[in-house]
Amino acid sequence: MAKILIIDDDPDICEMLVELIRRMGHEALSHESFSTGMAAACGMAFDVVLLDVRLPDGNGLGMIGSIRQTASSPEVIILTGYGDPDGAETAIKSGAWDYIQKTDTTKKITLSLQRVIQYRQGIKQTIKSAVALKLDGIVGVSHPMQQCFDMLAQAAVAPVNVLLTGETGTGKEVFARAIHQNSPRSAEDFVTVDCAALPENLIESLLFGHRKGAYTGATQDQTGLVAQAHNGTLFLDEVGEMPLPVQKAFLRVLQERKYRRIGGRREHASDFRLIAATHRNLDALVENGAFRKDLLYRLRGIDITLPALRDRCKDIIPLCLHYNSGICEKRGLNTKGFSPDFFEVLSQYHWPGNIRELISTLEIAISAAHYEPTLFSRHIPESIRIQTARAAIGRKQPEGDATSEHDLPSSETRLPPIKAYRKEALDKADRQYLSELAQVSRGEVEKACRISGLSRSRLYELLKLMQIPFKT
Repeated sequence: MAKILIIDDDPDICEMLVELIRRMGHEALSHESFSTGMAAACGMAFDVVLLDVRLPDGNGLGMIGSIRQTASSPEVIILTGYGDPDGAETAIKSGAWDYIQKTDTTKKITLSLQRVIQYRQGIKQTIKSAVALKLDGIVGVSHPMQQCFDMLAQAAVAPVNVLLTGETGTGKEVFARAIHQNSPRSAEDFVTVDCAALPENLIESLLFGHRKGAYTGATQDQTGLVAQAHNGTLFLDEVGEMPLPVQKAFLRVLQERKYRRIGGRREHASDFRLIAATHRNLDALVENGAFRKDLLYRLRGIDITLPALRDRCKDIIPLCLHYNSGICEKRGLNTKGFSPDFFEVLSQYHWPGNIRELISTLEIAISAAHYEPTLFSRHIPESIRIQTARAAIGRKQPEGDATSEHDLPSSETRLPPIKAYRKEALDKADRQYLSELAQVSRGEVEKACRISGLSRSRLYELLKLMQIPFKT
């Protein structure tokens, strides 16, 4: 039996939906505002949320993400009295399962509910938990990454093509390898094709192979990458850079799982699993005629978008802890500890280069600290510290207000003395750091001391001062 939450300000609609859902054999609960509905979603586990667009305290389309990020991560079906194509697109892009007009028949609502409930039941029965997955090199405790792990588990067991999208540096190749390692093909080869680095005049030869004498310089038979991926996984990195003529040839290979070497007459079979990745918008490339629509349909069996690091700031500390020991070990250094201000600066940065840039930043900071046991913000590259400092000032002073605080009457400044201001900021940073320290160290005092660089007595003193519970 599924549990369904209805958020709609029309009591008649709520009553009708509750009755419909109960006749289907499921449990229903209704609320007439987003605030009360959200409180219910945070306190209870739901499979589905039926969400109205026009609510007294906000627009439902802008609240889909908040609902999806609650602990049970329910699916969201938008119900609206005012159908709008742009609204439908916004809903789907925001993660909604369906977009239904209230004027549609109850049969359509029932069918949508049946499908989403069937999907949820299938997920519960067949998907491996993230704990059981092999996640070598992938670190993430944030909600966006937990959702990606669920999709990874689904992709690993489903024999369909996978398309990985996301900004440069988000770890698409590492994620592709994890899908392969958790699949039934894990004992076979994982073959990478970097479509952006292949010479256009040789790409077909490299993909499909060639016979001796097929062209000038072909002095012997050559096996292609498609053949090397037989029984394993073929990973097309930056597939958006593949030239159109090659797209046409590869589409047939993808459909038939057969290929012909350049200069050859006979077709060969290759039973490969395809994973493709790109940082580009393939739909936009299709509209511009730079990518084949039929190939995109074939690639998009399971579509996984990896989040940017700025959208998963909760993972910055675990990522630093993960890479810190490896970097220090390679350089013959003791594992570094971290000061609260180090993480404070990192959490305020935008990370246009994502995880790749974070790793590079950590390497630079460790080099700057060298034999110093603890990393402080001063070890972070100057360019990052300048950007975060400028951004902090921008947040404090509203845009368009160029008035200096020296020009304001003293009654309007309302600033505390600088010592009090510093103490409040440091206390806040210390409290946040110690809370996260308790989490990542799982309450183990020795591990917490090693990570933080604090002595046992100083750690106890700070925990008592901040009134933070800690297993001792």
